[in-house]
Amino acid sequence: MSQKKNKRILLKNNVYDEALERINWVFDEFDNVVVGYSGGKDSTVTFELALQVARERGRLPLKVLFLDQEAEWDTVIDHVRDTMTREEVEPLWMQIPFQIFNATSTTEHWLMCWDPEKDGNWIRPKEEFALKDNIYNEVRFNEMFTAFFKTMYPDQNAAYLAGMRAEESPNRYLSLTQSETYKGRTWGKILSRERCHYTFYPIYDWSFTDVWKSIHENQWDYCKIYDIFYQYGISTKEMRVSNLHHETAVRSLFILQEIEPENYNRVVARLEGIDMTGKMQENFFCPKELPEAFGSWKEYRDYLVVNLLDEKWHQRFKDKFYEMDMMYEWFMGDKLHKRLINSVLTNDHEFVKVSAISVPKKYYDEFKRRRDAFRSEQRVKRAAKAANRKVRRKRGNKSSESSNEQSEPSS
Repeated sequence: MSQKKNKRILLKNNVYDEALERINWVFDEFDNVVVGYSGGKDSTVTFELALQVARERGRLPLKVLFLDQEAEWDTVIDHVRDTMTREEVEPLWMQIPFQIFNATSTTEHWLMCWDPEKDGNWIRPKEEFALKDNIYNEVRFNEMFTAFFKTMYPDQNAAYLAGMRAEESPNRYLSLTQSETYKGRTWGKILSRERCHYTFYPIYDWSFTDVWKSIHENQWDYCKIYDIFYQYGISTKEMRVSNLHHETAVRSLFILQEIEPENYNRVVARLEGIDMTGKMQENFFCPKELPEAFGSWKEYRDYLVVNLLDEKWHQRFKDKFYEMDMMYEWFMGDKLHKRLINSVLTNDHEFVKVSAISVPKKYYDEFKRRRDAFRSEQRVKRAAKAANRKVRRKRGNKSSESSNEQSEPSS
């Protein structure tokens, strides 16, 4: 059976007008609209478009949400502050305690951002107008947005506008075009269907050039860190405005010391692994040549799991590598193993670095067969585990009954 072809449907509108139409629709549907902001180019465009719509519809001030991860570029924070202090904005700058992963250390795996116990050692002071208390009953980054809307709008509908684009990865393309989110729209994500809370991505079909063309032609203010990235010859794919120690942003540390030396020193003082990563540069990742002590990249990968990671993570990585080997090794070979080595070296226990592997069309039928075989195997294993648990519970109940009988006094 051949791979099902997905045809793109071209619209008469250009992407700029189409995005405005989508945002107008969101304002029609939802009483509460919040724009997510990171300081990056995509969130800047989403914010400016939403601000234009809110202004035309008399829906000002526009609520703008920034989840501050503490270890950020100073240049980005300056830009965020400029945006948040605009008269037409209601700032929701969250500087609250929550966890984010540290990809640079095998001992300090997490940064508790804005940890009250570390007050005085924070990378920078909190903003006076920031939201400072975590009242959302959540500490993980990815779950924080759902928790925010649940807390702030428990009995009201709400929409979150974010600047994600399908062009950035095959997985994003599929997630934004294949399944319905709300009223026939696919370009979003369900936060809570019960509460009518949704995320929407109005520029999901924009290209990289669409984003910068729009910023230039409208003379919108943007974060000048992009100019610095360009001067340093960083590729457009690596121009990330993000937390500095996340597994997808580690390369930021290679140039942080030169661009923002004071910020670098503060981050080093706050978190383990930062200085080592900054000094090792590209040597932090998978080596170009296989170390002499190993017969294959796969053997080297498995060695690193056992000898570099915490023991509590060993089985998690082994299980994931078994899955990846079964589905991808046959056509990727050592390219897969090197990619997985980088997951080990960056402590990527959520496997972000291997979540967007695309399968060429000529391999898809065999890939699908292997994927289905793996899923079938996992179902059998889960069923066996469930049966074993049931047997153990029965034995435990019988043992308890026997113990009770023996303890009863004789008449």
